[in-house]
Amino acid sequence: MHKILVINPNSNEDVTLKLSDIFCDYTISKNTKVDCISIKEGPFGVESDEDIHHVSPLVLKKIKNELPNYDAFVIACYSDPGLSDSKLTFSVPIYGIHETTVKFCHYKKIKFGVIALGEESIKRHFEYLRKLNLSSYYVGEVSINMDVNEAVNGENTTMKIYNASKNLIHNEKAEAIILGCAGMAKYRESLEKKLGVKVLDPVQTSVDCAIMNL
Repeated sequence: MHKILVINPNSNEDVTLKLSDIFCDYTISKNTKVDCISIKEGPFGVESDEDIHHVSPLVLKKIKNELPNYDAFVIACYSDPGLSDSKLTFSVPIYGIHETTVKFCHYKKIKFGVIALGEESIKRHFEYLRKLNLSSYYVGEVSINMDVNEAVNGENTTMKIYNASKNLIHNEKAEAIILGCAGMAKYRESLEKKLGVKVLDPVQTSVDCAIMNL
């Protein structure tokens, strides 16, 4: 049985618990054990450039410590902190959820829109897409103006994501919606049913891609 470690770079255990719920049946359905952990030294939410710089070396340290125990690693933050350095440092497969999910959309030739936590994230995400040369199918991004904890536990989160998604679908002709924060993962199924288009939780997408390539 393969083993994959999902690393949540923030210290918010609610995010990690919600991610663990998604993969609880993977040992049976996909013959893969998926463990999800937080980085206790990380911020409560990775929401700024400063947060990204802070957690990047912590991600590398965590991968180094866990190398003997896992076949692949997934960095569960949409800013992909530490991804490029970890790929250069380690030979084990390592996936950033932003890069992996956008590559999936390009492979499928699906026009995608992204739900961002805050307005400041949008510019950072687009610059990253351009750097990766993966902006061809990107149609836009809408902020729900929440922090990570609100995204996980807020009473109005589902409705805010729904309204932002409808905006991208109707105005920008998005054919798929990417949830641009690991904390939004628990809303994926219900949103997909309501919206009638593909909704991608980038953590699950990345884990599934990792399993396909093991």
